[in-house]
Amino acid sequence: MSVIQQYISLSKKIADTVAAQESNIKQAAQWFASSILAGRMVHVFGSGHSRIMVEEMWPRYGSFPGFNPIVELSLTFHNLVVGANGQRQAMFLENVSGLADRILRNFDISPVDSALIISSSGTNIVPVEMAELFQHKKVKVVSILTQQHSAKSESKRSDGKKLSDFSDLILDTGAPEGDSMIYIQGLETPVAPGSTVGGAIIINCIKAEVARLLTEAGQPPKVLTATNIAGKEKATQLFESAYDEHAHRLAKLYEHVGTKK
Repeated sequence: MSVIQQYISLSKKIADTVAAQESNIKQAAQWFASSILAGRMVHVFGSGHSRIMVEEMWPRYGSFPGFNPIVELSLTFHNLVVGANGQRQAMFLENVSGLADRILRNFDISPVDSALIISSSGTNIVPVEMAELFQHKKVKVVSILTQQHSAKSESKRSDGKKLSDFSDLILDTGAPEGDSMIYIQGLETPVAPGSTVGGAIIINCIKAEVARLLTEAGQPPKVLTATNIAGKEKATQLFESAYDEHAHRLAKLYEHVGTKK
């Protein structure tokens, strides 16, 4: 079997692992739909390459408002690799205690909200503290992590707690320990990670189920749709109305920041 066939075969197994979590995915979608139907938002956060999953949720074609993508460039901007804004700094910052609190200080969080935290290892301080803070605010926390990898990874916190310790529901990407899945003869370490495959499937399964729930509740979402499907006029109308709705929902997160209720 070629390495290409191996990766595809292992990706199919990842899809099977996600499929086996259907009941948990439906539960996550129910919490998220409840937040959106109440006029609130689902806060989505990931540091490092987990940012990919945040952007997969919203905004992109086939997505809809109701999600607050929290993407900190200092934790996720990898393009320069070295030098100013390099990867070394990003990896350092995602283990600085207190940064999660500074990020959430920008928002008026409500117990009606819900949260989705993505971290393959579930051990870096910022995403773990983010989940901890959300739970402290009585917000339901769903996490996407790699169970095998997290179980064998050491927490960066002094108390040893991981993302799973502050999650009301855990979804597993199905990737292996270490994430990378392909071993090549003559190459000491494996290549080609799998958590992105599983994470993207989970995100879009949640998205589809939330859309179904919103539609059945009489509030069909405004979906960003390509012109070759909806036509230019309809696609433009959906684009503008979806972004307007996002702005209105986001405004509620700023309305009472810094004030006592």
